[in-house]
Amino acid sequence: MSTDTTPGRCVVCGSELGASPSPDFCTEVCQGLWHTEQAGHATADDGGRAPDRDVPEAAPVRSLAWLGPPPGAVDRPGHEVLDQVAAFIARFNVFPSEHCVPTLALWYAHTHAAESFYVTPRLILDSAEPGSGKTRVLEVAQHLVCAPEMTISVTTAALFRMVTDGPITILFDEVDAIFNPKAGGNYEDLRALLNAGYKRTATIARCVGDARAMKVERFPVYAPAVLAGIAGHMPATITTRAITVHMKRRRPDETVEPFKERHVARQATPVRETLAAWVASISARLADALPDMPDGVTDRAAEIWEPLLALADEAGGHWPSTARAACSHFVAHAATQPNSLGIRLLADLRELFTTRDTDRMSTADMLAALCELDEAPWAELQGKPLDARRLGSLLAKYGVKSRDIKQPGDTTARKGYRLDGDGGLADAWSRYLPAGATAATSATTQVTPVADTSAVADTSATDPPSRPSRAA
Repeated sequence: MSTDTTPGRCVVCGSELGASPSPDFCTEVCQGLWHTEQAGHATADDGGRAPDRDVPEAAPVRSLAWLGPPPGAVDRPGHEVLDQVAAFIARFNVFPSEHCVPTLALWYAHTHAAESFYVTPRLILDSAEPGSGKTRVLEVAQHLVCAPEMTISVTTAALFRMVTDGPITILFDEVDAIFNPKAGGNYEDLRALLNAGYKRTATIARCVGDARAMKVERFPVYAPAVLAGIAGHMPATITTRAITVHMKRRRPDETVEPFKERHVARQATPVRETLAAWVASISARLADALPDMPDGVTDRAAEIWEPLLALADEAGGHWPSTARAACSHFVAHAATQPNSLGIRLLADLRELFTTRDTDRMSTADMLAALCELDEAPWAELQGKPLDARRLGSLLAKYGVKSRDIKQPGDTTARKGYRLDGDGGLADAWSRYLPAGATAATSATTQVTPVADTSAVADTSATDPPSRPSRAA
């Protein structure tokens, strides 16, 4: 061991060994120094009594798991976490469909990882009449979502600043009072904010500063948002980016727990914290998730549901199948809601052409038949029946044009419309109407429709009148 051949001397300090029992070291300190030097590590001058910044700490010999999980750690599987959230939601509201509670639970979960997704679907709560539980849903949501900002009336400038300083989750009640045309006022900036804030990369540019120091500032506007209000006044540009839950008033035999703010806040805290911790533990995988979509869910519909299905797949248990059942339900139900007067016209014309089993109709015959349809708007459109000029204007934006046609028995050509060829109705039907739909199942309010709408449950407070469905 010794490299020093001088007898009776310490190999470290050179002192006489004296009474040391070691043939190489005078003291245990010198022996420790030599061993440390051979190992290539420094040691503390005081024997380790005080921390040394130059000496790296070693892992403990015994695991510290006995101390319990650290703060924020998740000790429950994801499906149990979401089950707890869903049970909490269901305590205070009666919903029109079994698919509503799972959808809300997944939507609340996605607010805790919104930055992991490219889009944040809007959530719309509407109803035919007040007192249908929309506000109660928001009151419960504010205790479960990430950074809630509940508001009834807010200026666009204030909302810009809140979103910019975020992250926040917007909980907007009585939004129908803003977008109702009868209310007056210009809310285009607010609508633009809610539209653009659907995608993570979106910004809205505004000029800021006084006239001498004017500059363009780009405001990030990406933020989850819930919009609650009376049905019928929401802009289509928002509803096509949304999942819409049509709330209804509770029947006398339907009961819920009383909502006591102080008690609910205290009970919701561990539920929210567990949800946030679980979502944080999987957030790195969510950004790259590519969940499988149910049949017929494509384009905008797939974009809307991707965050929720990604979370359901991570949760496991029954949630992947439960979430996809909800997705199919809401996407199919969206196909039953009228989107615009033009879409309603296309649907009614498809029904007429199908019923009469013809590939052409004169304009005069079309107008007469449209005005005879039960509960259709064409007999009294803004105070007068639909005429040829208005018909042509409505159809022109879909690329449908009138032409000279001859029907069996006609000796001269008349103005009318055909199914096939350039400017025909068939092309517009294939692009703007769900496959196999009629006037009662004709358009896309929230998301791109699926083909089969036959199994859709009644969840709408504002369903249009239905007529017998006929194949196209």
